[in-house]
Amino acid sequence: MALSLFKRHWWVAASIRYFAVVAFSYTLAWLLRFDLVIPRWEYGSFARGFVIVVCVKMLLSLLTGFRLERLTHYQGFSDLTELLFATLITSMAASSAVYLIAGPVFPRSVYLLDPLVCFLIAGGARFATRLYREFKAIWIKTEDCKGILIYGAGVAGLALAREIRLNPDLGFHVMGFIDDDEQKLGMKLMGLSVLGSGDDAARIVANLKRKGQVVHEIVVAMPSATGYQIRAALAKSKAVGVSAKIVPGLGELISGKLSVGKTREVSVTDILGREPVELDLDSVLPSVSGRAVMVTGAAGSIGSELCHQLARLEPRCLIALDQAESPLFALEADLRKKFPALNLVIEVGDIRDLRQMEQATETHLVDSIFHAAAYKHVPIMEKQVCEAVRNNIIGTWNLLQAAIRSKVPTFVLISTDKAVNPSSVMGLTKRVAELIVTAKRRKVAGMNPAKYLSVRFGNVLVSNGSVVPTFQRQISSGGPVTVTHPEMRRYFMTVQEAAHLVLRASAMSSGGEIFMLEMGKPVRILDLATNMIRLAGFVPGEDIDIRFTGLRPGEKMFEELSLTDEDSVPTSHPRIRALKGRQLDFHELARHIAELQHLLARRDPAAIIQHLAMLVPEYRPNPSMQTPEVAPVAIPPSRTTPAPAFKRATA
Repeated sequence: MALSLFKRHWWVAASIRYFAVVAFSYTLAWLLRFDLVIPRWEYGSFARGFVIVVCVKMLLSLLTGFRLERLTHYQGFSDLTELLFATLITSMAASSAVYLIAGPVFPRSVYLLDPLVCFLIAGGARFATRLYREFKAIWIKTEDCKGILIYGAGVAGLALAREIRLNPDLGFHVMGFIDDDEQKLGMKLMGLSVLGSGDDAARIVANLKRKGQVVHEIVVAMPSATGYQIRAALAKSKAVGVSAKIVPGLGELISGKLSVGKTREVSVTDILGREPVELDLDSVLPSVSGRAVMVTGAAGSIGSELCHQLARLEPRCLIALDQAESPLFALEADLRKKFPALNLVIEVGDIRDLRQMEQATETHLVDSIFHAAAYKHVPIMEKQVCEAVRNNIIGTWNLLQAAIRSKVPTFVLISTDKAVNPSSVMGLTKRVAELIVTAKRRKVAGMNPAKYLSVRFGNVLVSNGSVVPTFQRQISSGGPVTVTHPEMRRYFMTVQEAAHLVLRASAMSSGGEIFMLEMGKPVRILDLATNMIRLAGFVPGEDIDIRFTGLRPGEKMFEELSLTDEDSVPTSHPRIRALKGRQLDFHELARHIAELQHLLARRDPAAIIQHLAMLVPEYRPNPSMQTPEVAPVAIPPSRTTPAPAFKRATA
């Protein structure tokens, strides 16, 4: 209560402090004038002058808003000059008033001693406050702080060290400086040693580790350095095996020219070129709450986001299935921490194992299956045809068989825009998976044909293996940034949008549809690369090179969202469309799958592709199309989507 009152009425405390400074400096000036003993006959002049000086200086302080007393300590020469100027002005006003009232009997030396003593006391108090803060920071225990080395013992490095020392809440402890200037080697700055040059970083880190001091990060504080020097410093820092960060110059931050800095997280609207779809989980609550839900590929990017969104809807049971044990372990820990009341079942399993899938769906009485498990990397799958087919097609077939036999009401396949007019093995397998899920099945008594549907995505931002984290890694390592082709374009969506689309589709489906999100205009990958380089504070083609590597096997220049024979139907969500297209007979499809399994046993990739092309006649394999490397690249302008103007942000 008292503290909050004090904060609201800070001027009261400021008045008291200023009164004490004025009174003490005036008294000390008199004592100095008379060798520390004021004569008895001067008491009257002392008292009259005391009242006049205090009243005049306090009045001027009130008129200026106690500016002097709001400064806890001066930060530089300009603040000290301002303090001196203000002291002289108030003292001259007070002296004039004393002379007019007290007359010439007042000791003239006091006129000179009073402002001098007042300035020394006010400035000394601020210096003492600053000195106390500096030494207090040194005494604070650093056991729980991250140890850092500052690369650059110049103005920026010293400012960073001082800020860390004065702000213990940052959780850092400066262990010393690294600098390539030989004249600084061995020097002590702010009590911290310049331990060596950038080439000595490995030795310095090892020596500190032997002394029990662990270096967690190396911070490069050389904002005036060239792009080449910064990249060299980063390379030396990262070669030590610890993370490296960069500190931009204050002048460049103010001017908006962020020459170096930690790569800013790319905002969603920067990449999407549209506003993200608004999420509304209430509409899907009835289809999930109180039901048993299974997610395959649960440890992946989309699968884990699905698990998190499903957990909020209070299912009776959430079965997270994946063959990747370590990521599944991490997912379990995260879900149990965030949703302690969730009935979570972790299944380490393989969708290619039919018996295991049947056992999982039967044991947990599954109501809904969200099938996100798949091999998705296009270039790798071009060389691993059998594995792509076995996982993406046979795995989907096994899971669907288990769902049918266990009478699972809802089955949702996570598909991709690469399944539309596929040119890759991965896209081909996902198109066949769509045909499996949406195939026509005869109604059998006691068996619910249920809602079996597919959902198509564009590229999911920041998912495993996606282009955004790849570009971020390349930029942070100094480049080059690799782009396959200057005109390649892709649709993008967030992982939250992807998971939400799946849940909304499962709630609004009547069965047999393929749902897709209206994702705006496709983004040119070259624009994405150049914008991310600029966001990091570099100049494309100068600081960071862009190299064209050519289309990889199976890749297309442009992705499509629907086939020509698919009818687009609006849904209750304005941004979600339902596609109705070709449906195969389920029993006819079963014969194709049986033949496919026979070909897989022979491990004959050519025959497998030929067999699948019968199911997907729109498949057109696209071999590698090479484009010569160029460095530095001349950035061609976008013909459709201009690069947006980005706001600069501090790291």
